[in-house]
Amino acid sequence: MNVNNLQGVAEQVVRRAERQGHVVAKEVREELTRAGLDDALWKDVLALARSSLSYRNGRYHYSAPVSDRVRAEQSQQRDIQSAVSRIIEHHQSGAGQPERREQGRVDFVQVVKVVTEDEREFTLLTRDLSPTGLRLIGTRRLLGQKVRVLIPAPEGGHLDFVLRVLWTCPVGEDLIENGGTFLEIHQA
Repeated sequence: MNVNNLQGVAEQVVRRAERQGHVVAKEVREELTRAGLDDALWKDVLALARSSLSYRNGRYHYSAPVSDRVRAEQSQQRDIQSAVSRIIEHHQSGAGQPERREQGRVDFVQVVKVVTEDEREFTLLTRDLSPTGLRLIGTRRLLGQKVRVLIPAPEGGHLDFVLRVLWTCPVGEDLIENGGTFLEIHQA
């Protein structure tokens, strides 16, 4: 038996799983038979294809390799969630019970500095905070903008988040609510 032949079958199995979304053991054995190899080697083929397949519910599902960019974004999101958790824990230690909402938002009223992409600075008020985003109240519409939000850190200094503003809503005369999602955190 030639390892290159098995590797070729493994590549065929991965392509088939990518096309179909998954493969089952029978289909792996079919690929071996098609290549003129003993279908009893199906586990060896799956071992070679392990990095591209994951086993769930009796099927081997295709899982695309994760790029360095995606890994960096995932790491950035973990850093954001960690920093937000510290802020929430500190805030909750001095307050009552948090409001129970779907995304774990807490009332978080805090004066923050917001810096727009063109380097204009504004002082706004936060309304609530979640691990994925923030709501701001001020006199400016920030819809679609990427802004830096400087939130006082529990341990002193500030945390520097980049927020994409996804929606705005008037809440009073010359008063606007802006809601956004965290994109990055810059360590200060």
